Amino acid sequence: MSGIELDLAAEFPLREGLLYLNHAAVGVWPKRTAEAVKAFADENLHQGAQDYPRWMQMEQSLRRRLAGLVGAPSAADIALLKNTSEGLSLIASGIDWHVGDNIVISNREFPSNRMVWESLAVRGVELRQADISGDDPEGALIACMNAQTRLLSVSSVQFADGLRLDLNQLGAACRQHEVLLCVDAIQSLGALSFDAVSCKADFVVADGHKWMLGPEGVAVFYSRPAAREQLKLSQFGWHMVEHYGDFDRQEWQPAKSARRFEPGSPNMLGICALDASLSLFGEVGMGAVEEGVLQGAYWLTRSVLEDERLELLSPAQPERMSGIVSLRRHDLDAAGHAALYRYLMESGVICALRGGGIRFSPHFYTPMNQLEEALDRVVCFHPAA
Repeated sequence: MSGIELDLAAEFPLREGLLYLNHAAVGVWPKRTAEAVKAFADENLHQGAQDYPRWMQMEQSLRRRLAGLVGAPSAADIALLKNTSEGLSLIASGIDWHVGDNIVISNREFPSNRMVWESLAVRGVELRQADISGDDPEGALIACMNAQTRLLSVSSVQFADGLRLDLNQLGAACRQHEVLLCVDAIQSLGALSFDAVSCKADFVVADGHKWMLGPEGVAVFYSRPAAREQLKLSQFGWHMVEHYGDFDRQEWQPAKSARRFEPGSPNMLGICALDASLSLFGEVGMGAVEEGVLQGAYWLTRSVLEDERLELLSPAQPERMSGIVSLRRHDLDAAGHAALYRYLMESGVICALRGGGIRFSPHFYTPMNQLEEALDRVVCFHPAA
């Protein structure tokens, strides 16, 4: 284990004094990713696309890595998109909706997983929001579905407080009632083990710039073959056809694979970076990554619960925990927490202000002493009079 820790220290040479606890927003790059991007830029500078066939191999490598991370049966089930919102929009615009259909989400979703469904109101599609603040969030979501429900769209982990949903329970209910299941996995992939087949997901979407430690501008879009056949295409180009690369062919049809959702030239720079980042997960193993993420979450959760000055906003049950731990101080109001957030950021504790409190999201490589230091700064902060 010490050898792995030594390697990780070299992979994440963060500036001295910086406590980076914000992977639920934007993660840091491993050293190998920065080096891969530098090498790719140098290659473009000196020889352009002379080795484009090798770039295509890198693209396929990323699909395979993402398929493994998502738990997809095949790399053919993976499309490379720009971001989560694009993937959700493909689903919203692709389904053949009818007046009276409805979509179920939770009442605590990130705006991207709400606005896209709200936009369908002009087509007579109702959005139903289940209150998941109780002890049985899955039951609340399932109870919100009825005979007119076409789609359940949920985040695997809620962005503000880190609540982790039981996707297997939701997937079983969706399959039973012939409802499509869409999972926004941006707060899971790269932090927690994920299995699209086990949870019976029809679609899984996630950006690579958070827990996957990659750049912005590259996202994974998983679609179950039978589900992607239900999506009407609205974008077309040379990259999404079955006979990919045969530019003289006049007739065409969409690719059978998920590549049908990629109309034009891929983001090779982003592909280069994310492929390098995910190689780290392959070496460490997602089991070890998840263990490290949850160890940090357990420590933060226990420490907050034991300090009478603090209030835990995140779930304390182990099965509900994720890499996100949100908290607040009993003696601070909204303005006080905004001031606390500014103080933390200015002092080098990189975090977020979400859901009325301070959100910490350390990764598996984050040293425990940094969590101790960050929490100490929270409790020692004195607002200006």
